[in-house]
Amino acid sequence: MLEHGGRLRAAAQRYGIPLEDWLDLSTGIAPYGWDLPPVPAQAWARLPEINDGLEAAARDYYGAASLLPVAGSQAAIQALPRLRTHSNVGILAPTYAEHAAAWRREGHRITKLSEGSVHRALPQLDVLLVVNPNNPTGRLIEPARLLDWHDELAERGGWLVVDEAFIDCTPQHSLAAYSDMPGLIVLRSFGKFFGLAGLRLGFVLAAQALLDELEALLGPWAVSGPARSIAGQLLADSDGQRRQRERLLADGARLAALLRDCGLPPTGGSALFQFCCTRRAVPCMELLARRGILIRLFAELDSLRFGLPADEAGWLRLEQGLRDCAPILASLEETS
Repeated sequence: MLEHGGRLRAAAQRYGIPLEDWLDLSTGIAPYGWDLPPVPAQAWARLPEINDGLEAAARDYYGAASLLPVAGSQAAIQALPRLRTHSNVGILAPTYAEHAAAWRREGHRITKLSEGSVHRALPQLDVLLVVNPNNPTGRLIEPARLLDWHDELAERGGWLVVDEAFIDCTPQHSLAAYSDMPGLIVLRSFGKFFGLAGLRLGFVLAAQALLDELEALLGPWAVSGPARSIAGQLLADSDGQRRQRERLLADGARLAALLRDCGLPPTGGSALFQFCCTRRAVPCMELLARRGILIRLFAELDSLRFGLPADEAGWLRLEQGLRDCAPILASLEETS
């Protein structure tokens, strides 16, 4: 089993704290968003149809020539390895573990790479997978470098797969505009930026021929009618998107400043989360959890990932929890 953020019920049972008393900062999902638009009754009663405007709204929002809605980008992560025969797959690591698990499950050979080793490894790869910005570190690779990697892979029928789940607040770094080039596959998450992870919606941006293969594999009605209706309206709401982007960027900067002030300076992050390396990761996580604050622990990296509080009460509670971690962090300084 792979560990993920958001396992709030398990935390509630482990620490004996009721669900409603938790401050859940363990995911990179926007903690606020839009008031849900009305869903027409026929969206519940009829099978979904593709001529409802969702694809057009998504193409406009992402700036992509062709795309396919899927039931969360996780659906694409699990399906894409089934479209290739045995391949050598390089994955920039550390990163979201579901990618390696999905390719390994289908019998592909996985090589974990650092960014600096990609150039040497490319001649032996059929597929290169990059999460950009990376989860959990927040590392962002410039488009020009990614496109150079793509060009080398595409010359021999290879793929560059770029998971852009956290890029909505920095769309200038997206490869969406290039995604119709053969061999380039861009994954986008809807739920993280829009704060609607439970809707289970994502998009695959790629050349139409590959999208046709993927659609045939996933089968009809992959996305529910209500999800299509809600997403189509929000993807067309440019004013709402601007407000959401501005608020998330401001809160991301606020979180970074708070962590820095409390002795946990981030080593990376994005608008939706901050990443902190510390040899006191485990005791800090435990102390916060005992106070009903759930964050994401990466024990193998000696690191923590913090999501955004939804309101001022959450910010104050997080600040107090971080202040309570001060003796733990101070003990690290004394022993270093």
